[in-house]
Amino acid sequence: MWNNYQEDHAFSNYQLSEDILTALELLGYQKPTDIQETVIPAILAGKNIVAKAPTGSGKTAAFAIPICERVIWEENAPQALILEPTRELTVQVRDEIFHIARKKRLKVPAVFGGFPIDKQMQTLRQKSHIVVGTPGRVMDLIRRGSLKLEKISYLVLDEADQMLDMGFIDEVKEIMEMIPRTSRISLFSATLKPEIQQLVDEYIQDVVLIMQEPEEMPVPAITQKLYAVDSEHKYESFLDILITENPENCMIFCGTREMVNVLFQKLRRSRVFCGMLHGEMEQKERLRTVDAFRRGGFRFLIATDVAARGVDFEDITHVINYDFPTGRETYVHRIGRTGRNGKTGTAVSLVCEEDRRMLGMVETYMGQELPVSECPVREETAEKVFWKRQREKAEVRSRKGAALQQGILRLSIGGGRKSKMRAGDIVGTICSIEGVEVADIGIIDIRESISYVEILNQKGAYVLAHLQDRPIKGKIRKVRSGHCF
Repeated sequence: MWNNYQEDHAFSNYQLSEDILTALELLGYQKPTDIQETVIPAILAGKNIVAKAPTGSGKTAAFAIPICERVIWEENAPQALILEPTRELTVQVRDEIFHIARKKRLKVPAVFGGFPIDKQMQTLRQKSHIVVGTPGRVMDLIRRGSLKLEKISYLVLDEADQMLDMGFIDEVKEIMEMIPRTSRISLFSATLKPEIQQLVDEYIQDVVLIMQEPEEMPVPAITQKLYAVDSEHKYESFLDILITENPENCMIFCGTREMVNVLFQKLRRSRVFCGMLHGEMEQKERLRTVDAFRRGGFRFLIATDVAARGVDFEDITHVINYDFPTGRETYVHRIGRTGRNGKTGTAVSLVCEEDRRMLGMVETYMGQELPVSECPVREETAEKVFWKRQREKAEVRSRKGAALQQGILRLSIGGGRKSKMRAGDIVGTICSIEGVEVADIGIIDIRESISYVEILNQKGAYVLAHLQDRPIKGKIRKVRSGHCF
């Protein structure tokens, strides 16, 4: 059995390289979760995986750690392909893989719709180790000949049930038929529906089956509050609740994107600073909103279930169901975004008369009574505290992986594809500087008329100074320091 592992669990038990172990330590990974204890050794041993795992179980790191360990830096073609159902999840998973692989200097491009395909094609022309993308855009890039599958050793189908629900099953099957027969396949899903089982039976042989059920929610972790509200005065009641609770970080769920827009505009008119997330927003704006909320740019995020599904936010103190969920599982999924990792949280639900039937179904599903109380009336003291916090500038949190950026300087170099700049030209010039080796050079990104290169090991300023009068591809280039990737 793959889960019979030592009692003093630690990532060092898996004979991982120093580069991976150092990155995990800097990222704050202390000990493997249950899913990681089972999946990491199985993938390292070359097994195919089918895992039923709930959100928040640590499954991304479960497949990312062994894949990053096995990927070879010297190989230029992609060696692993990770399929995700949504653009936000693609970016989130890409970032986590990138951080874990940071010390190995692996390139991890993300490909998805909503951004120009030409730029993604240009990125794939350069060295790429692990590609993360949505099935539609991945298939498009394969058909155009930009994404090569010949060297793929690992395929991961993440959130397989959601990909099925979103109609990606044909693209997924097509991709599975095109990868090398020697590729190892890992499938992760919150549920193993008959259609998922059929996919497994047809395409994945000799699997290690891992069934991790969601842990029972500890009663003290999430305080559930339900308030009866009148549909006509719902917003006023909501504002009373918001002021009374005064959340530090809060997700507010609405049933439709139209309602997200309406609530966002109403809160802004009430001078409550917030953000919103739904499927009709421009892709760049959605990614910007997710990043701003993660970093503490604003405290309240209004979202639909579809837009927020799978996107992970840390330290959510409150969840508010402005619109009561239309499904039993949805209620559990929403409130589970708070009270995580041993912390406590509060879930507040507004219950209109038409929501009572669904509330009864939720109570039966959860096996507990959820009493509905009268809506609180805001007190003057609470109101003063709330508006004072609204005026305070939120403390901006550092991005995940910030510790991994120490000692790395990103340089911009005048000249790119237009001037036929190649990675070898940049590496050759930098390595001609005394005391600098290939191991001091990180990710190189060559664009149309500019190139970027990371200098590692605290040597950035030294290299920058020497490149001011040293020709690259036969010409003195304008070289400046820039931001990290």
